[in-house]
This record gives sequence, structure tokens and C-alpha cells, in this order.
Amino acid sequence: MTTTPAYEAVLKGGKYPAKAHAKRVAAYIRDKFPDNGDGAARHAVLYLESRATKLLEDNDEAEPFRQRRPFYYMTGCPLADAYFVYDLATEKSTLFIPPIDPESVIWSGLPVSAEEALAQWDVDEVKYVADVNPFLAARVASSSSAEKGEKKSIVFAMEGQVSDQTTFLEFDDTDFSLLKEAIDECRVVKSAYELALMAKANDVSSAAHRDVLTHVGKVANEQELEGRFVGHCMSKGLRNQAYHSIVASGRAAATLHYVKNDQPMDNKLNLLLDAGAEYNCYAADITRTFPISGKFSVESRAIYDIVLRMQLECISLLKEGVLWDDVHVHAHKVAIDGLHALGIFKGDKQAIFRDRTSVAFFPHGLGHYLGMDTHDTGGHANYADTDTMFRYLRVRGKLPAGSVITVEPGIYFCEFIIRPFLKDPAHSKYIDETVLDKYWDVGGVRIEDNVVITKTGCDNLTTAPKDPDEMLAIINGTN
Repeated sequence: MTTTPAYEAVLKGGKYPAKAHAKRVAAYIRDKFPDNGDGAARHAVLYLESRATKLLEDNDEAEPFRQRRPFYYMTGCPLADAYFVYDLATEKSTLFIPPIDPESVIWSGLPVSAEEALAQWDVDEVKYVADVNPFLAARVASSSSAEKGEKKSIVFAMEGQVSDQTTFLEFDDTDFSLLKEAIDECRVVKSAYELALMAKANDVSSAAHRDVLTHVGKVANEQELEGRFVGHCMSKGLRNQAYHSIVASGRAAATLHYVKNDQPMDNKLNLLLDAGAEYNCYAADITRTFPISGKFSVESRAIYDIVLRMQLECISLLKEGVLWDDVHVHAHKVAIDGLHALGIFKGDKQAIFRDRTSVAFFPHGLGHYLGMDTHDTGGHANYADTDTMFRYLRVRGKLPAGSVITVEPGIYFCEFIIRPFLKDPAHSKYIDETVLDKYWDVGGVRIEDNVVITKTGCDNLTTAPKDPDEMLAIINGTN
């Protein structure tokens, strides 16, 4: 008997909550922008455009389309060449969609009508794109007051995302920065509907990871496994990937954002698979590392166990209000403890932490917010941080309930990174190079799950196998 996942009931029972998102963004903007100086309230409008259709060079087909995330957040609409206006005074949302083009219908079929769009997406009104400029002008005209004279009017839009045919000349003022800030901050905390979208993306992606495990011993090349993963996702209705998959075998797993995905896998220990599908613009981001042969080497199993401990302990620390910086620190301390036990590190563990030598083996941040973007908004990273342990940490500060964050510790044996540490006396005194030489072929190990922060703990959306014995059973066909 097949059990229907809980997220399906949420997705079947409602629309993407665009109106609720628009109200949250509007409230943020009301709190931020000043009045006119004389106490008179401004008449404010939010304006967004979807991405425009663009043809491939030397081809009559459109480029692959990716909807602008701010536009989708405020509308739930995946259409190209569309526009959106939200009136802060009336709290009314209006979507403008392309009209029917008879010549286009011949090739592509009928587009969505205004009536169909209104039924499908969570907006108050749907018009056609030719109405945008008259509609904006009417918003300014409606803001006048017989008693107090003209109210000051302002339009909030995105820098570089206003088409040439759109005019804001009737408005007294324009702001091209606050709307992006407002949407970026509001996107951090997810609604139940958004979490359901991400749960489905994780469910399908986790099953695709399991499918790859069943085939890793039957293929010769990385690209064959990428094909397995993408094919499984497409067969379940998730056509788009959230990001370019990383399918890295052997020492290539030490390259954090490896892109080749086309190398032979013969005589290599491990495969690192970082891959996740996208469902209705919402991402999964999952990494697993496993032995290609179906059997860990002593060295690769030792590193795997350290990374798994790093991840499990960090997940156990998560709940609303936890400082992400502290969780990242804990991951480093577990890594130091594990590498010290193996003899790769030597000397005082507190000194190793103080001098940041563990950064040689764990150079990236513990994780990032996840949502419509794989590296989602609102993290407030500080890439100018002089502390090497925190420089690449994509989230800084306390975690709110309802946010989704990746937990992805790793240990890597990348010569390009580690060799400079071996030449630096401040670090080399802590590293036993003779022991280290046994581990280069491990490449890198990363384990990544997608976790929802709650008031008292967290919920893990990711179900891809990570228990080492379970993975080996699947690879060897004994599961």
C-alpha cells in the first residue's frame, strides 16, 4: 500500500500564497521608507517584471527560461513577459500577462487567458501588458486629495529590471533598492505551502540519489550517473534542476564546485554527488558521498564517519534562535577531534582551532539558506571577514523558525589548499604529513541535508540514505 506524502495534501488544497507574500513585503516597506517630511503619507506602488523571452542566437527558439524569483514570490506566476503592480493603499495586486498573438498560437498553442490566470494564481486582478502604463498613471491620479493637495507618490522597483517601454514619469519619486531588500528578507521564513514545495523537491531528489546508488557499480563515467539522476527527476515531473549537479569521482571530490562530470571512474575510491531538483521554483540541495566499488577503504570510511558525526551533531543543535556561527564552530571542533584521532593533526587541539588550521580541510561554510535559490537570500554573509573560519559562511546570525538551511559539513584533501598550509610553520606544526599522504585519494567527503528550523528543534526534509551500511547494501544489491 502506497502512502501519499503529507505535502501532497497541502499542495492540492491551496494556491501558492502570493497575496500573503505581497502583504509581508508591503509591511516591511512601510516600516522602512520615510514620509514626505510634512507628515503626509506617500502613495506607494510596488512594481515587478518577470524575465523577458529571449531567442537563442542563430536560432528561432527561446533561451531556457528561469523566472525571476522576486516576481514569482509576489505572484506565483511562471510566465515570461509579465508584469505586476501592488498598491500599498488598497492592498490590491494586479498581474499583467501577454496577450494572444495569433502568429505565436500557430507555433506554440494558446497562451493563458486573463480569466484562466486569475483562477490559477493568487492575485486580485489580471490584465494584459498593454494596460501597464495607463494603470500606473491611474494609481498616481487616484492619490490626489482635495483637502490636502497632491500626496507624494513613489514607485518601488528593482534596479535593472524595468523595461524600456515602462514609464514612471507620473510618480514624484522612485526607489530601486528597498523592494529587493524587502523581498530578500521576507523570503527567509517559509509558509507551509513553500515548505510543501521543498518537501516534494527533496522527496524526488532523495529517491534520485538512491537510484544513483543502485547504478554506481554499473557505469564507467560520471556523466552516466548525472543522466540517471536527472532522468529520475524528470520521470517524476521535476524537469528542472536547482543547480548544475556535481558528480565528482576520486580526487575530483576535493573540488567544491566541480563542473566536468565527464571523467572515467575506474580505479577511484569515492563518488561525491551533489544534486537536487527544483519543483515550481523551489530547490532541493543534497550531497552524498559513497564508495564506487561498494566497499569503503579504511581511510575513506574513517573520514566519512567524521563528517557524518559533524553533520548529526550540528543538526542536533538546531532550533529557533540558535546562532549559526556557533554551529559552524562546532563542526570545526568535531573535525579537529576526528582528524587528531587519525593522526593527521598533532599537538594541542585548542591551538589547532585557535590558529584556524582546520580551514585547510574544511574551507567552506557549514550551510546556507535554501528556497527559490539554492543559495537563498537573507543570509547576510560577510565575505570580507578577516577570520578565515567565517569568511565563506553564507549565513550569519540567529536562525528564525520557518527558515530552511542546508547542513553540509565536509572534509577535503585538496592539494591546492593544503600545500600552502604545509609550507607555513604556523600551521605545518599541527599536520603530520606522513599520515596525511595516506588520504589524498579519498578526495573529499561532504554530506548535505535540508533542514527546517522550528521553535524547539528542526525537521529534516532529506531522506536520501546516508548511513554507511545502508548505502553499501544498496550499492551491492543486498538491501
